Formats: sequence, C-alpha cells, structure tokens
Amino acid sequence: MSQKKINIAIIGLGFGAEFIPIYQKHPLANMYAICQRNEEKLNEIGDAFGVDVRYTDYDELLKDPNIDAVHINTPIQAHAEQSLKALRAGKHVACTVPMATTVEECRQIVEACEETGLTYMMMETVIYSREFLFVKEMYEKGEMGRIQFLRASHQQEMAGWPGYWEGLPPMHYATHCVGPVLALPNAQAEYVSCFGSGRIDENLIPKYGSPFAIETCHIKFKDSDLSAEVTRSLFNTARQYRESFDVYGSKKSFEWTLIEHEDSVIHTGEVPEKVKVPDYAHLLPEEIASFTTAGVYDSDDNQHLSFIQGAGHGGSHPHLVHEFLSALHEGRAPYPDARQSANITCVGILAHESAMAGGKIMHLPEFTLKKS
Repeated sequence: MSQKKINIAIIGLGFGAEFIPIYQKHPLANMYAICQRNEEKLNEIGDAFGVDVRYTDYDELLKDPNIDAVHINTPIQAHAEQSLKALRAGKHVACTVPMATTVEECRQIVEACEETGLTYMMMETVIYSREFLFVKEMYEKGEMGRIQFLRASHQQEMAGWPGYWEGLPPMHYATHCVGPVLALPNAQAEYVSCFGSGRIDENLIPKYGSPFAIETCHIKFKDSDLSAEVTRSLFNTARQYRESFDVYGSKKSFEWTLIEHEDSVIHTGEVPEKVKVPDYAHLLPEEIASFTTAGVYDSDDNQHLSFIQGAGHGGSHPHLVHEFLSALHEGRAPYPDARQSANITCVGILAHESAMAGGKIMHLPEFTLKKS
C-alpha cells in the first residue's frame, strides 16, 4: 500500500457522495469508482464529480482488480453482507455505522478480517468530531485528571426517514453515543444492562417488536473502575436533535451544550465556564482541511438529512477518511478496527436484548475484546 495511491470505491451515493471530493483531494487516495443501483443517480453523481468508473451491481464492482478498498454507505441492513463480500473479495473495508445488526454478523466480520489480514474500519463520526477531539486533547494533556464517569446521548425524531427505520429499537443504532464513551479512555465494554421506557405509536411496534420510546444503558468497562451511561430515542419523544457526550474528571469536566449551536461547558472544580470548541483541521493534510467546515451538502436545496440533523457531523468526515487511508498506508490498525467496531456495535444490540428482558445483564462476547 505504501508505494501507490489507494484505489477507493464508494458504495451508496446518498450520504456517500459527501466523501467523494475528500478522497479526490487526499494525497494517499485515488477516487476510482462509485456504485449505485439507480443508474440515473449514478451517472448524475459520476458526471458531477468526474468519476469515470461506475457500477450499478456491487458484485460486479468487487470483481474489479483495481479496487483496493470500498467505503460502504448503504442502508444499515446491507452493511454486514456487503462488508463480508468485500473482505472475501480481497478489499479493505470502511463502513458507515453500525457494523451490523446482529452479534453473529459482527463475529463473521471479525473472523473474516483475521482470516484475510485485511482492514475493516467502522466510520463512526462522533469519535472524530471536533468536540471529541477537543476533549481528547484536554484528557491526554492531563487537564481533566482522572476520568470518573462518562455519559452520552443520541436523540432524534426519525419520522419521515426511509421505512426500514420505522420502529427500530433505539439501541440498534447506538454507535454515536457508545463510540465516544469507549473511545476516550480507549476502553472495551465488558457487560451492559439496559432499561426501556415509554411507548412508541402502536403502528410502529410490529416491524421490530420493540415498544420503547427511550432506551438507557449502563456499560461496565473491562479491566477498569469506569462505567458509562448512554441514552437513545428515535420516536415520539420531544427533543431537539442531539448527539452529545459528557465527561467527568477529577480536575475538569466537560458537558455538551443542551441546545444545538450554543456553547458547551467546562467545569474546573466547581467553577463553570462556557467554551467555544475549536476546529481541528490542523490535524489533517492541507488538501482536505477545508472539509471540516464545508462539504457536498452545503446549499439549502442539497442537504442530506443526516448532515442537517447531525450539524455537519462535527467536521468528522475528513478525519475519518484520513484515519482509514493512513492506517492502510502505514500497515496498522485504524480506530476503530474490526474488534473495536464489534464491541461498540454489540453494546447496542445486547442493550436492546437487555431492555426486552427487564434490564438483564448481558456480557459482550469474547470476539469483541482485544486479545490479551
């Protein structure tokens, strides 16, 4: 990988189109191919960005020997199957969240990476957001002292999203709140206990058999005195969109703003102070630094719903691309790699099982944990 640019194929061109110009400008990448079932949309995007190699059939794309890695941005039910197909076809994989929808699918992806020696990275936006990078910098400098507790939430209203979202168990899409509480201390979840609360509209319940409006999960970290709490809601709960995390340290604590676009708060001892979180474009190659504050979906009539609600995902997109490409170039594991991605994803899957069982403790499977 170190001797040539990495040929990238992007699969799914809704949210996925956001990444095309980032790969085009990154010094380690060649934005080689795109894939979309709708040929009209495929050609529209291909013409707009000057990508000549185009596929409407994913299986055909995987036969292309020129492709080194795929970046998957398709509906969540397709993530595991498409990731596995790519790994078995000899391609590295970056995949939008979540990794999969079942524990078994997560297991298969981890095993496929170990069998092939290929790289998998779940493209979790929050752990590369400017807010996370700000708190991480404070923590690594020792300014926060000892971490004592972490809390995160992801609340949104999914009415109007594609039909497969209707009635989705809240914790089945929990990576945006699970990711940061595990990533900051570089921890692994050992076991979880989750409670469901409230009830969604009756017509939403049958698809997944999940009645809860909100699910709240406690996570016990492995080999650590730390635990965390994460909260998730998708329907019938009044709340402005929020992806947040709070970190409580012995010296300083960080609390996410309650209202979008207002300032977050740092507590030094018992003294609170509002803080403007800086951008972290300086961590990136100059060629892609501008993408922390601008992207494809900027004009009022051309914004992807996840980008609008997610406040631009905290400028994370170029950081995600850079981590994936750098890992391939340097021959190292990205963060999160397959096991870490499985640990993050399985927290949500098992949390919902726990909620359905009245808060039963559920242990994370061994394959999601780092080998000692």
